[in-house]
Amino acid sequence: MASSISPGHLRIPQSLSLSPPKPRSQLLVPPSSSATTSLVRSPFTAASIRSREFASRSGVAWSRVIVRASASGISPDSSDALGDVCIFTASGQPVMFKDLWDQNEGMAVVALLRHFGCPCCWELALALKESKAKFDSAGVKLIAVGVGTPDKAHILAERLPFPMDCLYADPEHKSYDILGLYYGLGRTFFNPASAKVFSRFDALQKAVKNYTIEATPDDRSSVLQQGGMFVFKGKELLYARKDEGTGDHAPLDDILDICCRVPVS
Repeated sequence: MASSISPGHLRIPQSLSLSPPKPRSQLLVPPSSSATTSLVRSPFTAASIRSREFASRSGVAWSRVIVRASASGISPDSSDALGDVCIFTASGQPVMFKDLWDQNEGMAVVALLRHFGCPCCWELALALKESKAKFDSAGVKLIAVGVGTPDKAHILAERLPFPMDCLYADPEHKSYDILGLYYGLGRTFFNPASAKVFSRFDALQKAVKNYTIEATPDDRSSVLQQGGMFVFKGKELLYARKDEGTGDHAPLDDILDICCRVPVS
């Protein structure tokens, strides 16, 4: 398949015509002009402090727990809100978010992809798959969620390929809405953070070797959704990051660093 991606620019395939996005007032987010990598004083900062205290009590020396300003406003109790959200396995079976990992002491990395037809998300999914052995050895459950129906998830799982038991579909954006992830035309196609993908162009080319646009959601307004990365220990939120733009993914080294340094009960 001819790639629609080149190092110099991104071209939106003509077949991916966007219908006007549906009103989503709950996702109206003010411009993130002050996004930095420093800590911000917010409820989430308190969650980070508790995480470091926990690690100290357990005798584990953290190199760092990263809390980004772009993730401010995400409640440390978001696991409770996510718990009753029903999503689907890639094979089409409904499952509650709270049943995806042990809500007492289990650790989970939850990667929210944009949607199953996003080439940058195929790149992220490949990186996650290649890191799965490290997550497994640390006792961490890998969970990847994408916007779209289970049949779209199945396409990614087969063609990338990606482990079916780690892939879930959220057709109605429910988990994205609860976490307040970014949404909109500007974020998707014109955010400066999206340029980061060009530094990973070789990885992107490798990931889209078997790519097909058929994995794109039938509801074209769904392509305006942005993703994010989260790490939980039980119900405690240890790490959260909203993607500022398409392809602006959390550094996996940071995620692995957290997962390997927090003791799993």
